[in-house]
Amino acid sequence: MKGKKGLGRALLAATTALGMTLGAAPAMAGTSAALLKRLHEKGILSDEEYQQLLREDEAENAAPAPTAAPAPVAAAAAPDSDRFVRRTASGVGLEVGDVTLSFSGSVNGFYVHDNPQSPSARTAVAGGIANVGGNSTSSVRNGLLPGFLKVEATTHQGGWDVGAHFGMYPGINSAAWGTLGANNGGQPTALATSGIDFRQTYLTFGRAGFGEIKIGRDIGLFGSDAILNDITLLSSGAPGGNVAPANTTLGRIGSGYIYTDFQPQITYTTPGFSGFKAAFGVFQPLSSLTGPAEQNASPGFQAKLTYDGKLGPVGAHLWLSGITQKHDTVASAYSYTGKGLDVGAKLTVGPVTAVGYYYTAQGLGTTVLNLLDSDGLGHARDSHGFYAQALATFGKVSVGGSYGESRLDFANAVDAATTPTLVKKNSSYVGQVRYGLTSWVTLIGEYVSAKAQAHNGNSAKSDTVALGGILFF
Repeated sequence: MKGKKGLGRALLAATTALGMTLGAAPAMAGTSAALLKRLHEKGILSDEEYQQLLREDEAENAAPAPTAAPAPVAAAAAPDSDRFVRRTASGVGLEVGDVTLSFSGSVNGFYVHDNPQSPSARTAVAGGIANVGGNSTSSVRNGLLPGFLKVEATTHQGGWDVGAHFGMYPGINSAAWGTLGANNGGQPTALATSGIDFRQTYLTFGRAGFGEIKIGRDIGLFGSDAILNDITLLSSGAPGGNVAPANTTLGRIGSGYIYTDFQPQITYTTPGFSGFKAAFGVFQPLSSLTGPAEQNASPGFQAKLTYDGKLGPVGAHLWLSGITQKHDTVASAYSYTGKGLDVGAKLTVGPVTAVGYYYTAQGLGTTVLNLLDSDGLGHARDSHGFYAQALATFGKVSVGGSYGESRLDFANAVDAATTPTLVKKNSSYVGQVRYGLTSWVTLIGEYVSAKAQAHNGNSAKSDTVALGGILFF
């Protein structure tokens, strides 16, 4: 029986294969059954063999036919990443290929009401920061910061992190252009235009283990941490000229520190070592604002050492910086060297941040670099100053206050005899309240009392209220 059954299978397979070879339609369900029936009728298959083969044939036809494997899909070409434009992971910016374009900025404005002392023979102070006038004044103006828009393009090339940096600082008040550019007094008349102070234009390149080199115009090293940690940086502080506002107020400039300024420089900054970082640079020499014309053979030099870390539970930012520059006058044989040193600390414990700062200088003058720095004959004047402040933050509300002063000495007895109204001390008290309206917008109210005192006993005082807000993005 097994032989007949095997013969039946072989005949069935041969018949099916013959049909496919001859180009006939492939055997379908029912075709095999008909062949088995013929074999059974001819006696080749017994009844038992016929039934068995018939059941097996039905089972095979009931199984699903194997599906053909899908045709392989050609791999898509790799996209060109240099043509991608993506949003940066944080901040406001774009990534275009391997270049990151980032944008940051600020806008502010304040209503400032100043109540100056009435003028008299006893209110004249040469270099004083307090206003003197017959009437109180009102203005809508920028605070210590003008507005600004910074654009930076950074990338990684040949193992170096490189960048181009631009910072434009427009004010909201109309400028009266002069020797101090946008920082001249304002022009509060119709059809006038605001001033743009293009403070920053510099390139950087650096890498891990090397540090960074900066070439161009940016904020100086000496005195920079004093203003960057001053609470009046976000507000008004002493207004300076409030009748015709310029791009900025004075803040605490001249009553606690000398303004660092934005200066042409080539500066190297080291990598960080256990929280410490050092920077030193060669700077464009600056001529005196109140002395004779200069033709300086040597550049200026500045350096700064900082520490950022924890002192137990206290967060600490500490700094020490210095400056030196020789001044060579054109019309006389006199020369002098301006030099200064400052030290400061910013300490944070819980919601309270406190700042203490001190500077001492010779031939730097007061308020801004090289203002009243000498007697005009090559004899340098000494100066020093300090400020102390605290700011406490509770949720969205911050309350702070500060006091500071800047002092200037005579160069010699002749200087004292010829300039008796030279400022001896500028000082100011500041009280401030902030409210964080959103992550971008802070509303600020402030009271400032500024006082100027001359060496001969003259003095002037002004009281100021400022209300406004500042936005950062």
